Amino acid sequence: MASVKNLKKDIDFLFFEFISDCFLFTSIHTGEKRNEVQNLIEEAVSMRNEFIDRVNHPDGKDNPALVKAYYTSLSKELMEKVDSYFEKLSDISKSK
Repeated sequence: MASVKNLKKDIDFLFFEFISDCFLFTSIHTGEKRNEVQNLIEEAVSMRNEFIDRVNHPDGKDNPALVKAYYTSLSKELMEKVDSYFEKLSDISKSK
């Protein structure tokens, strides 16, 4: 298992990369697409804060096996969530 510090860095890095792509998109596009992406940015920032909070307050603090499983599932969920955000951004960019 990676350290909590590294997991927090991963969370910040992944969400920063997504938000960076969103800002690039909004600098190129205008109109309704821009508003959709701005809403997506707000949702991603909220989700980033939720992940950081969940890292700071793990379930099963007394049992090391439960904590390890908790962080493993959290890491997997992080990757799935960030991937879904990139897919949403891709769908917005593909729509006319």
